[in-house]
Amino acid sequence: MKKNIILIGFMGVGKGTTARAYAKMYGVFNIDTDDLIESKENQKVKEIFNEYGEKYFRSLEQDCADWIEESVDDSFISCGGGFYKVENLKKLGKVVLLDASYEWIYNRLSTAENSKAKLKKRPLFSEPKKAKKLYKERAKAYKKLADFVINVEDKDIESIIADINKKLYI
Repeated sequence: MKKNIILIGFMGVGKGTTARAYAKMYGVFNIDTDDLIESKENQKVKEIFNEYGEKYFRSLEQDCADWIEESVDDSFISCGGGFYKVENLKKLGKVVLLDASYEWIYNRLSTAENSKAKLKKRPLFSEPKKAKKLYKERAKAYKKLADFVINVEDKDIESIIADINKKLYI
């Protein structure tokens, strides 16, 4: 079994922030699936979606998952919001859902210091009804795939990491 920790959850929940902090704290490698895809394609996720569509992007996510399964171990991996759809997710490592309400996520993004950049990176939030609908569609799937769930609402990064470690090393 792979020793990777795979963070899934809705966009903006804090997967990348958590992974970077965990990696720094424990000296492990942190990989972000969207960053890997952007590097491979030499384009931003938003540009890939606009130019080639969602189906193509999902195929890139599957390629990324296949590479992780083949080549990566003992790493902390933050995944894009739709990465949970890859067919081999459970083979990549322990799947951890960072969970929060839609309202909390939206508020986190819109009140952050760099809120314009955070919201611009996630254009779906410019259409809150669509974003909330997508959140509701994904919530059950996330929970079904997760080995365990960490509620991140109103917690600092140290508490979130402590909660992850409690679940991992029980």
